[in-house]
Amino acid sequence: MRKILLVFLSALSVWSLSAQGPADSWTCFRGPLDNGYSLAKNVPVNWSDSTNIAWKAEIPGRGWSSPVVLDGKVWVTTASPDGKEYSVIAVSSDKGNILYNLKLFEAVPTQEQHPLNSYASSTPVLEKGRIYVHFGTYGTACLDTETGKTIWKRTDIHCDHFVGPGSSPIIYKDLLIVTMDGADVQFTEVLDKRTGKTVWKNTRNVSYEGITPDCRKAFSTPVVVNVDNMDQIISVGAQVMEAWKPLTGELIWKVRFEGFSASARPVIGNGMVYINTGFGQSWLMAIKLGGSGDMTDKSIVWSSKKNMTARSSPLLIDGLLYMVNTAGQAKCLDALTGAEIWVQRVGLETSASPVYAGGRIYTSDESGLTTVFAPGRTFTKIAENTLPEGCMASMAVLDGTIYLRTKTTLYRIKK
Repeated sequence: MRKILLVFLSALSVWSLSAQGPADSWTCFRGPLDNGYSLAKNVPVNWSDSTNIAWKAEIPGRGWSSPVVLDGKVWVTTASPDGKEYSVIAVSSDKGNILYNLKLFEAVPTQEQHPLNSYASSTPVLEKGRIYVHFGTYGTACLDTETGKTIWKRTDIHCDHFVGPGSSPIIYKDLLIVTMDGADVQFTEVLDKRTGKTVWKNTRNVSYEGITPDCRKAFSTPVVVNVDNMDQIISVGAQVMEAWKPLTGELIWKVRFEGFSASARPVIGNGMVYINTGFGQSWLMAIKLGGSGDMTDKSIVWSSKKNMTARSSPLLIDGLLYMVNTAGQAKCLDALTGAEIWVQRVGLETSASPVYAGGRIYTSDESGLTTVFAPGRTFTKIAENTLPEGCMASMAVLDGTIYLRTKTTLYRIKK
């Protein structure tokens, strides 16, 4: 399946480069292909608190970061509810026992945390022997995954998140890309992943004059793609989407829009990038990749506004685009035209991003309901599964296994 996907994407001359890890891992937000696709087989369809649960581990503190998995360990971040302590936890993927509970930072938060957010909402990124964790303005660190030893820390990268941090770090070659879209300043800082030292830093190429601070913030995680033999960071902020050169931060092109607080990660396909603009003017947009300078009037292929407000990221499967809005409605659209094909309720209020695994789509809501349905032009529900507490984090899916984090507990779901 992976070979087919890569051949297909290569034919479009556009593919993701920041994806980390083989099919038996889940190393970053939205998985090994950066787009919510799992390459896993024999994925469970039915479960409950007492059925098809291999183990469950209570996670102390409060954190909405998604689990990441590599080399027999499942990692999550967490923070004390008052935001004074920030930790990373490693759980044995086999037995469910906590291997490490490492406090990395202490702070006295001066920024508010929205009830829908946490102080530990940014998902870590893994590679062989290393984990990179990010708590926004409260700290960024690299640890050895075998020993738990801290390799480097940064506590000097600051912005006013206004409602708490959210963007997740990504890896590109020897770089760690950190996004900071605050109510006060909006920039990306790129670090040498080996040392933590800054390689470059840029600011958003858009004017925020006359825009209230609340409408300047964003929480999206970028992707790195290759467009016509040029690597590009595609990053969505408030009021703008930009493409930069990864090694220097130089702007290549941008598209302006009205919208803020975007948290969905962009999805690449069909020679386009699909983005959700967040709140305010909430659009799902298809934007042609490429060009130079301001491409606002040239690159927007289609946009749709009806019931598009979403915190979760979309899925692109066989020419169809799927998204779940904050009200728990799933929508299927034609990815080339934006035409709506169907709308169905799949849950209640939703923040977690859906996952495509084993030919099925999985989406979890904030009540603890996970709905499984089939992709296609006709909506077909396959299963509904409920766990205590709600899901803010997106699931990680490996062969035969789902790792699902609720507000209090990490579950390993296995037949």
